[in-house]
Amino acid sequence: QVQLVESGGGLVQAGGSLRLSCAASGGTLSLYSTGWFRQAPGKEREFVAAISWIRGTTYYADSVKGRFTISSDNGKNTVYLQMNSLKPEDTAVYYCAADRIRTVVSTSSHYWGQGTQVTVSS
Repeated sequence: QVQLVESGGGLVQAGGSLRLSCAASGGTLSLYSTGWFRQAPGKEREFVAAISWIRGTTYYADSVKGRFTISSDNGKNTVYLQMNSLKPEDTAVYYCAADRIRTVVSTSSHYWGQGTQVTVSS
């Protein structure tokens, strides 16, 4: 089964950028729908962005549309989340998810990474 490892989180000032990576092992990520979720303290995990294994269609939460970009590198078996124009409200633990069945990942998806902290200071 696929294992996911996120990296790239950190502390950044508002308006800055970060790129998160989600490296997969034990499976070919291009055969999975993949995506990113985030969870801030005291809040539920929420959807951020996703790539469907069908035609590579991308999806974004309204709160990040135009600022975040999800992409994949099949050669590296890695999915990325480029985050620009970061805001303090983007502060959260970011999780990578993968799903072999659903065309778009959800909180019910089976495979998850351990998460990476993103902190945006004002």
